[in-house]
Amino acid sequence: MTLREWNYDVVVIGAGHAGCEAALAAARLGLETIVFTVSVDSIALMPCNPNIGGTSKGHLVREVDALGGEMGKNIDATFIQSKMLNRSKGPAVHSLRAQADKSAYSHRMRHVMEEQEHLTIRQAEVSEILVENGVCAGVKTLSGAVYRAKSVILCSGVYLNARCLFGNVVNPTGPNGLQAATHLTDSLIQNGIEVRRFKTGTPARIDGRTIDYSKMTEQKGDVPVVPFSFSTDPEDVQIEQVSCWLTHTNETCHRIIRENLDRSPLFSGMIHGTGPRYCPSIEDKVVKFAEKESHHVFIEPEGRYTHEMYIDGMSSSMPEDVQEAMYRAVPGLENAKIVRNAYAIEYDCINAVQLKASLEFKNIPGLFSAGQANGSSGYEEAAAQGLIAGINAAMKIQGKEPLILDRSEAYIGVLIDDLVTKETMEPYRMMTSRAEYRLLLRQDNADLRLRKYGYQAGLITEKEYQMTLEKRRQIESETERMEKTYVGNSDTVQNILQAYGTTELKSGCSLADLIRRPELDYNKIAELDPERPDLPRPVGEQVNIQIKYEGYIKRQIRQVEQFRKKESRHIPENLNYEEVPSLRIEARQKLIRFRPDNIGQASRISGVSPADISVLLVYLDAMGRKSEQ
Repeated sequence: MTLREWNYDVVVIGAGHAGCEAALAAARLGLETIVFTVSVDSIALMPCNPNIGGTSKGHLVREVDALGGEMGKNIDATFIQSKMLNRSKGPAVHSLRAQADKSAYSHRMRHVMEEQEHLTIRQAEVSEILVENGVCAGVKTLSGAVYRAKSVILCSGVYLNARCLFGNVVNPTGPNGLQAATHLTDSLIQNGIEVRRFKTGTPARIDGRTIDYSKMTEQKGDVPVVPFSFSTDPEDVQIEQVSCWLTHTNETCHRIIRENLDRSPLFSGMIHGTGPRYCPSIEDKVVKFAEKESHHVFIEPEGRYTHEMYIDGMSSSMPEDVQEAMYRAVPGLENAKIVRNAYAIEYDCINAVQLKASLEFKNIPGLFSAGQANGSSGYEEAAAQGLIAGINAAMKIQGKEPLILDRSEAYIGVLIDDLVTKETMEPYRMMTSRAEYRLLLRQDNADLRLRKYGYQAGLITEKEYQMTLEKRRQIESETERMEKTYVGNSDTVQNILQAYGTTELKSGCSLADLIRRPELDYNKIAELDPERPDLPRPVGEQVNIQIKYEGYIKRQIRQVEQFRKKESRHIPENLNYEEVPSLRIEARQKLIRFRPDNIGQASRISGVSPADISVLLVYLDAMGRKSEQ
């Protein structure tokens, strides 16, 4: 008996954060889409930290929302605490971070997907990518069923040949004991896809009733709460929040770890995958930062209706007895009872340099890849890639140009460009320092930067787009009014300035000039401005930033203009680098392997020097002159 063949426009492999965004995007663009998961109960699972956002990651979530993704809306509906990080620093690094109710987050996302028109959810393990005549044609499941599709998106997360380890215990499972995907890697390799082995980890979960919070510092949420989604009514997120707690490791804890390093799979040689540099296990931190007497440990609730607490900062693969001893050495955890052991997880992923900037494989048209399958880490990085892959799979089927954001437009552009041009030898984590133009790519202006692309793609409604255009008009109008509105040196004005500790006026000046003073801002000068219109808070925030950082913003805009000159210099896809004279051997090999789209991308490839770029430009100019003759 032959199993029936099914036909879809788009197949999505995996229903984690990348898979959810990819599937929703494709379905919302009208394409018949099916998403496969090893367990329907694991849709949008948060197997590690119970939060969304954070430094630079909050930028990604807001960009996903600006483009029409779901993550921002989902966390706004299910968070239990929210904070804007780095408020003491400049606006470029302000980042939203929200503690999630893990169960509620997953349940809501599943409901959204179940209600989505054109989207089918299927619990099954995909075992094979079907490639016919060099083009992706669909997938086959472990049962032998064939699902033909015009585009396939790989969003396998950390499930490919996954195994979880602590001490000498090795479980061939995915996170949280879920079934691993043990067949698909072979199919990827057979289709010429380069695969590598990465590792990540997670800390123990502790019964909150066994924690002594009196020995810890309470960490409360912000009031008022700022929502992630530009579509969320701010009044809807002003809820009663749940506290987190801060404690620290100490020398006793470190001694226990050092005395048992030989029992850690990380140091015994049992773990072969490369781990994340910026999120190391506690044993790794104790070894690499031996001079440090303590490390921060954040106690974070896993949900509103559970006693489980996440021990952030102490991921580990130590044996169970060592885990119990080291956790109990931490102030406040002396009597802690472990609910779930900490563990490391190894998994297969691809080398993302095999992808175009659209996240489509260079050598297999129709096959896309997103998320931790691409060697990145984090829910937010995964969601961002999933959304772009979903949009571009749909664009390909519809015969439209792909959506490709460059480094000057979005953190998403930085993320994808880094993955496809810089050979990542460890799990990639987004950081604000990776973005060259971060003053322009703030989390507060993601809608102003990216709504137009979401609208053009078809994921942002006409109403949402018009609201963004009106917001821009209000910002420009109010900024201009600030520049043209003057105040004099009356006693009332001088008293207000004196109250804020800023220099009194000798003559009249504009309100904009007052905002530029370090001691003042748009809100502080409100009492000097009786004609001020009643504007939404986000508009006032943008006016303040535009005026206060005007010089820096203009300088970055000039830098972007230079950057775009390189990005606009296209390199023919079939260029024979062997014929380019004077290219160094290393540069020639790298350019042949990476096949950059433009000069800017070529310049960011490790091993390609400025001199090589000059040689390439001369050759392209010569090609251009020859074609004109």
